[in-house]
Amino acid sequence: MHPPEKTVVPTRVIGLISGTSVDGIDAALVEISGTELDLKVELLAGATYPYPAELRERILAVGAGVAISMAELAEIDDAIAEVFAQAAQNIQIGHQPATLIGSHGQTVYHRPPKEGAGEQGSRAREMLTPHGLNPSYPLTALGTPLGYSLQLGRGALITHLTNIATVSNFRVADIAIGGHGAPLVPRVDAYLLSHPQEGRCIQNIGGIGNVAYIPPRHSDWLSKIRAWDTGPGNSLLDLAVEHLSAGAKTYDEDGNWAASGTPCHPLVEQWLNQDYFHLPPPKSTGRELFGVTYLHQCLKDAQAYQLNPADILATLTELTAASIVHSYRTFLPEMPQRVLLCGGGSRNLYLKQRLQVLLASIPVSTTDEVGLSADFKEAIAFAVLAYWRHLGIPGNLPTATGAPQEVLLGEIHQAQS
Repeated sequence: MHPPEKTVVPTRVIGLISGTSVDGIDAALVEISGTELDLKVELLAGATYPYPAELRERILAVGAGVAISMAELAEIDDAIAEVFAQAAQNIQIGHQPATLIGSHGQTVYHRPPKEGAGEQGSRAREMLTPHGLNPSYPLTALGTPLGYSLQLGRGALITHLTNIATVSNFRVADIAIGGHGAPLVPRVDAYLLSHPQEGRCIQNIGGIGNVAYIPPRHSDWLSKIRAWDTGPGNSLLDLAVEHLSAGAKTYDEDGNWAASGTPCHPLVEQWLNQDYFHLPPPKSTGRELFGVTYLHQCLKDAQAYQLNPADILATLTELTAASIVHSYRTFLPEMPQRVLLCGGGSRNLYLKQRLQVLLASIPVSTTDEVGLSADFKEAIAFAVLAYWRHLGIPGNLPTATGAPQEVLLGEIHQAQS
């Protein structure tokens, strides 16, 4: 007599994230089963909850480097946690409750590590003893700085407000050993979007663009995955729209405004000379580089060409598309057989069209077309990362972040029983 088969009960998890565009909290309620190659995810509900206008302005100001007091930072941290907790409660309405939350929080600062930080991570471990700091270890021996990334919206408060165990602070463990702490989604992409015969680029276009190149799923395919931040996604476009419309608009719906203009290709070529685009992966970036100051320089450069607002938007859109394609051609071992878009930029029809033109015969579609929501893929990914953390499965991919090894990602805040 055969033993009865075990019934696999999926875990219900909420994923929460607000990207560098700061346009709201993406929330995904999912059921997850399996672990890695057998990983299965079903999206039960997805929604975006806008920030209160005043809070959004404060977040954008902090991200732009405006000086604030520690008391103000604490207020913003708490306020973000409260709206994230509310999003978690709202997404469950009409559904069985979740038992776990994965909250990425809101990035307000990101500093990539300097070259050699991986070795520094090893040295940093030498300076610690079971009882704390080794007093004989010279602090000057640390050399080049590790990276640093700050996400607000503390997980402990989300747990307190929802009474659901929450995993947060996903980036710090990878950064502590010399990685960039970004991009963190490629390992999830690998198990949900890989194909046995087809090499794919999964291109997220949020405020910043990032790519995961996933080769065909055979032999040592995981070790061949490459991922990095490609540069600006929607960040410059949204800032430009707000500037050019005198605050009347916050984004270019479907890319219609840009589509009515003509891109200035000499200006795009000039901008592509920026150092970041030529820096080899692993690499990461944020609004610290592609933010307000960068936009003002772009607008200044555009004056020589007497561009109208539509032309400026078309040119900035071309920069996003061209920087993505330049990144592929410069750093990939081979071009993909398909590009799958996700994130808010995947809805920008003009940007998608320009990518298709620049990639010629390589088809460009969205992850929707292979069964994974393009709008909520990032939120789904942080639900999976929380699920893996709960199971003790590493979440980073060293070939993507530059870390020397796999590590568990995220800090667990347990709910009160």
